[in-house]
Amino acid sequence: MNAKEYLSQALWLDQRINSKLEHLETLRTLALRVSANLSEEKVSGGNNTRSHMENIVVKIVDLEREINEDIDKLVSLKAEIMEIIDQVDDPVCQMILEMRYINGKTWDEIAADIRFDIRTAFRVHGKALKEVEEIKNRQ
Repeated sequence: MNAKEYLSQALWLDQRINSKLEHLETLRTLALRVSANLSEEKVSGGNNTRSHMENIVVKIVDLEREINEDIDKLVSLKAEIMEIIDQVDDPVCQMILEMRYINGKTWDEIAADIRFDIRTAFRVHGKALKEVEEIKNRQ
């Protein structure tokens, strides 16, 4: 895994969590729409019966557990990535890496924040990635 792929793991996990949160919101909305119909549906594979509402609640609880596990992974991953970024010598490189891979800012936002044109931000980012690669190879 190269430096960019390594650092991007947090961005992808963050997006995955956001996607799951959207799904969770959909399930909650669905649960609120479910009528108070108390009829039960048979669950295949056994004599257990569950109402439609119970099925939705189980899905919500399972998804909340998954999201919490992913958030724990994200916090650990960001701490690990910050340890690598802190080893980069140039503070501007550190700042660009942190803005991009920890805070998830877009390149336009990064360039505006550090008052660089976007090409300069990309150039400094490339330099920073080379340094991260060297740091990872030393470990």
